[in-house]
Formats: sequence, structure tokens, C-alpha cells
Amino acid sequence: MAEQQFIGGDIILKALADQDVDVIFGYPGGVTLPLYDRLYLQNRLRHILVGHEQGAMHAAEGYARSTGKPGVVLVTSGPGATNTVTGLVDAMMDSIPLVVITGQVVSTLIGNDAFQEADTTGITRAATKHNYLVRSANDLARVLHEAFYVATHGRPGPVLVDIPKDVILGMGPYMGPENVTPRNYVPRIEPDMAKIEEAVELLASAKKPIIYAGGGIINSGPEASKLLAELVHLTGYPCTTTLMALGAFPAADKQWIGMPGMHGTYEANLTMHDCDVMFNVGARFDDRVTGKVDAFAPHAKKVHIDIDPSSINKNVQVDIPIIADAGLALAAIIKLWKKKKKAADAKALKAWWKQIEEWRSIDCLGFDQPKKDFIKPQHALVRLQNALKGTDYYVTTDVGQHQMWTAQYIRFEEPNRWMTSGGLGTMGYGVPAAMGVQVAHPESTVVCVTSEGSLLMNVQEMATISRYKLPVKILNLNNDRLGMIRQWQELFHSNHESECDLANRADYIKLAEAFGFTAIYCDDVADVDATLAKMLATPGPVFVNMVVDRRENVFPMIPSGAPHNEIVLGPNQKLKKMDDRNNVMA
Repeated sequence: MAEQQFIGGDIILKALADQDVDVIFGYPGGVTLPLYDRLYLQNRLRHILVGHEQGAMHAAEGYARSTGKPGVVLVTSGPGATNTVTGLVDAMMDSIPLVVITGQVVSTLIGNDAFQEADTTGITRAATKHNYLVRSANDLARVLHEAFYVATHGRPGPVLVDIPKDVILGMGPYMGPENVTPRNYVPRIEPDMAKIEEAVELLASAKKPIIYAGGGIINSGPEASKLLAELVHLTGYPCTTTLMALGAFPAADKQWIGMPGMHGTYEANLTMHDCDVMFNVGARFDDRVTGKVDAFAPHAKKVHIDIDPSSINKNVQVDIPIIADAGLALAAIIKLWKKKKKAADAKALKAWWKQIEEWRSIDCLGFDQPKKDFIKPQHALVRLQNALKGTDYYVTTDVGQHQMWTAQYIRFEEPNRWMTSGGLGTMGYGVPAAMGVQVAHPESTVVCVTSEGSLLMNVQEMATISRYKLPVKILNLNNDRLGMIRQWQELFHSNHESECDLANRADYIKLAEAFGFTAIYCDDVADVDATLAKMLATPGPVFVNMVVDRRENVFPMIPSGAPHNEIVLGPNQKLKKMDDRNNVMA
């Protein structure tokens, strides 16, 4: 009996359905029209028509980060595909599972410089975890199922599938995901028990320990966050979570000492610098955390758990490397700790916590908000946190000062609630990411904290948000400057404000209203609480243009290339060794 044949477009849609995809973010074009025709004839998959392909990518990232499911993007050939590159690299850096389907010119024209042709697989090779060019409808189902497997197994990441128009129109067989065994990709997820035993012995011997958790905890799934909390409570040790791991351990827990790194808390950075045992699970020793590598945690023995073998010893040499899924490794460590009836050195731990509490008592995130004068951005975010408390909320940001202030002042008690561009630092991420989160969680409160520099980079997605009646709330902290650029110019470049002035670029209230948002203006500190309450209570999309102090800087701050113990607490302290850091500037 002959194998049943399906048109390529239907194979794609059947594969997406079998992968439990419920929404696609996309933008049509010439070569994908046959696929959009098949999409028109079905009702199961929802398609969100974005304003720009980069917006589709960040929306899919927001969807994926907030659900744990892969985000799916569909774009056309040529510029449609090339417009995804920033989003691909962003997802690659932050380990976000995406499957991106790009159209391609018909197979016979590939290499002929045809209209809207680009070497998509060549261009995106370094920007993806893996990519495919499908040459036959016979391979279509297998490749798509492989793409989802690769995107979601091991260290998650973006996978691109480039499909020529003739393959979309061609005929081929369909097979379900249960019939596809990915070739040559078997990520290691189970830990080496000998290494687990070494890690347990080292943890138990610690006098000044720190548990340092990264985004790998969130990627492992909700159970990994529960296991992290269990280990932290079992040992009694302090826990710090990176920018990508905020919410992996509850911010309200007394054992959480804040975020580490360039704009992390004083207590987290000094604990990291002075520790004698560092237990790193799911973090990649990013340069924004380590600072000066040869002065990073100089007295510590280091355990590093990571599912990606290439991350081990890449930035920091460690004593006990463990290649495994974060959740499985934590489960093994907890089980062995209990079996061996291990316990922390109570006397040493008490002294260590006393030291940490002294660092914490400095209140490194404290600030003064005058009753009059400009609204401080820190104050706006503290009041936002107060307004959100006890509600079902998700927060996205763009990149810059407002991103760091949001990380410092908004509290996350569970994973998958915080979406930001960490590794790549992509301006224009926040609004489309909020759109993707809101699509995934229609009944929840989704707030995008942004500033005008980032806002204008993907502002077109405000139209998408309005069109789909998504109740996204955008808080624009308007400081008339590229704030982080201005801050570094002030601190390291003789206060030369070179090309960072954003004043008078747009009337943001009229702009928001033109996009269909309820728009609110606030420039008085006395009105902050009422403004935020109105923003959250008003149905539909809301935009708040809140004028904040343009002179404000983000502190604490570790100058780029400096060790943790050179952290700067505030504007009245002088930077150490600040003579000339141009050679280590990012």
C-alpha cells in the first residue's frame, strides 16, 4: 500500500500541531504565501501578525521564556530571514528555545541571486544552535520534529528551518514526532555520581560558601527551582541568582542575597569575592558577573554544574566540573547529602552570615526621593513593585539603566516571570517580548519597563498589541538620554555626553494614542502611585510616559574589568583605580 502523501504546507502545520504549538509569530512574503494559504484553511493554530520580523523573534522569546515551551516564528525569504538574526543571537546567548521557519526561493534558483534570496543557513550558522535547509518534502516532517527536539533538549536555543517554496508546494509523507529519533544529538543530562560525591564533600567542608544559580535552573523547569530552594534551606547557605535567574529562588527568602555582578548587590558581590566554596549551578561565569577573571573568588574552590560541556572551564577554571541537567544534578546532590547525613559547619556558617548581614546592613539599594523635584527611577520601580505585590504579574524590560533598576527593585518569587535580554543586551526587546508573554498569559498582568531609546527600536509592535487587544502595560521611564551611555561617559569619559541626547524626539503621549493605547503622563512625584494604579486598573493596552531624573546613575557598580571588592556604592564614593579603563570598556 502506497504511503499517504501530503502537501508540504500541510506537513508543516501537522508537525506544529503534533508539537503542541498553539501560536506562531510571523510576517508573510512571496515564497511563504502557499503556507499562509494552508494556514488560512485551518483554525487550530493562532497566527500573530507582527510589525517587523525582529519583533516576531522577541515576541516568541517572551512566549518561550514565560511558558517553558518553544516559541515559533514564521517569516519569508531574503530580508524576512535576515531580520531574524538579532533575535536568533539573542535567543542563543540566553538559551531560549525557538523554532524559526524561513521561506526560501525555489530550489532551482538557489545560488542565482534570485529576488529576495539570501543564504539563510550560511548567514545564521553562527546565530543558531542548529539550522537546516530542506531540499525535499520527503524530509520535511523529520526535520521539523528534529528541530523541536534540538531546540528544547540539552542547552536550549534557536533552531532555524529554511524551506524553499517548491518544498512547501511539494508532496511528501508525514510522520509524527514519536517516529523521529534525532541523529547525532544526545545531550548528557545525567550527572557523574563520582563528581556528585566530590561536590557534596566540598559543600559540607565549606566555611564561607555561596550558592550561585543561573538561568540553567529556569531552563531545567519548575522542579529545578524547588530543588534549588531545598538545597539552600538544607545547607543554610547564602544564595545569589544572576540576571537570567531572577525568580529561580524567592526574592523574599532571607537566604537570598540579591543579584551578583556589575550592578548586583554589595552583599552578593562581597560574598562571592570572599567565599571559600562556590557552588555554581546553571550559570556560565559571564563577564558581567566575574569582572576581573584572575581576581574572581580568589580563595574559592569551585563546583560548576552545566548542561553545556563547552561552558565548563571556558571563562573560569573550576575544581569540580559536572556536565548535567541542573535539576537532575541538584536532585542527586540533595539525595546524597541526606543519605550521608551531611551538615554545615554551624559555627563557621554563623560567623559567615554575621559578615554577610553586616554587608547587607549597608542597604546598597537605598536612595533618597525628594518630596519635590524629579522622580527618581528607583522610586518609580519601588512603587511599581508595591502596586504589583500580591498580583499575578510578569515583567519584561528593554536594555539600559532601566533594565538594571528593574532587576534591582522588582521582586520575583517564582521562575518564568522575568523576561530581559541578558547576554546580547538587545535594545528593542521589551515591547515585543511583553506582547509574547501576554499572548501566552492573557489573564495576567504584563508590564514592560522601558525607556525611549529602546522603545523606538521596535515601537511598531505597539500597533500589534492594540490590534490583538492585548492589555500590555508599558512604563516608559523617560530621561531624555541614552542613560547607560551617559552614565559611562560621565564616569569614564570626562562627562562628554557624546550622541546620547534623546530630547524632543517624539511626543510619546500622542504616539501611544495613535497606536491605540490609553496614554498617561506623569512628571510629579506626588502622582506616581496614582499613575501606576491607573495604569494597572485600566483595561486594554496602557502607556505611561513618566519623566524621571536624567542625572541618576545605576549603583552599586563594579567598573568593567575590576574585581568584586572594588564595588562602588554610590555617587558620593570615588571609583577606585579609575585612571583609565578605556582598554577594558565593553
